[in-house]
Amino acid sequence: MEKTTQISDEPVIQIDSLVKEYKSSDGTIIRAVNNVSMSVAAGEIVGLLGANGAGKTTTLRIIATLLQPTSGHAQVCNHDSITDPVGVRQSLGYVSATTGVPDRLTARELLTSFGRLHGLEEDAIRDRMEWLITALSLGDYIDRPAGRLSSGQRQRISLGRALVHNPPALVLDEPTNALDVVGSRDLLDTLDRLREGGHAILLSTHRLHEIEHRCNRFVIIDKGHIVAAGSRNALVGNAGELEDAFFHAIEQGAPL
Repeated sequence: MEKTTQISDEPVIQIDSLVKEYKSSDGTIIRAVNNVSMSVAAGEIVGLLGANGAGKTTTLRIIATLLQPTSGHAQVCNHDSITDPVGVRQSLGYVSATTGVPDRLTARELLTSFGRLHGLEEDAIRDRMEWLITALSLGDYIDRPAGRLSSGQRQRISLGRALVHNPPALVLDEPTNALDVVGSRDLLDTLDRLREGGHAILLSTHRLHEIEHRCNRFVIIDKGHIVAAGSRNALVGNAGELEDAFFHAIEQGAPL
């Protein structure tokens, strides 16, 4: 069953004609992202699907201001990633495929530090910490150094870091990668609650079965091009699985 949370008409994340080129060692120009356009509205989860090297991570990193596009635009809450990167970062929470959590810091220390970086008052940080501890099940290890935690626990902390300033938009690159079945369900349940609260969420994943009935829409990318986009029902019809639609779109390979 597809999610029916009320979706805003106004996009929170907007990408228009995005291109990212690299020059190979022999001088050949490689287009990792080729004329990609999409949007994500408040109250919506959009799944970005593609094989390794399809352009998913490059696209997400451009939105998060970690890469500059060769051409085109990426905006979050009307802040442009090139002309107003600070505005984008204030409006966005980003979780990379690697957790990047310092070994020596506890979750509480890390989240407090990022709360201060985002300009939160101490009372607001404490309130936000209590919410994160409950929402992400951090209580058992909130004061344990990250170097003593499992990869799944570190990924939860990474998500907490992205959420500490309560941004209206979230971009997540393979967020369940290091999580077990229970951890993945907990995280996706958290994303459902954030969606219900009006957040705009764009995530990439290889685990199609986990998000098949979680996302409002899907965008399938291959060799830098969008090759299919739409709701689950629009992509697969009343019969079949999302995985079947994914492979069919890749085999067809015609850019939209």
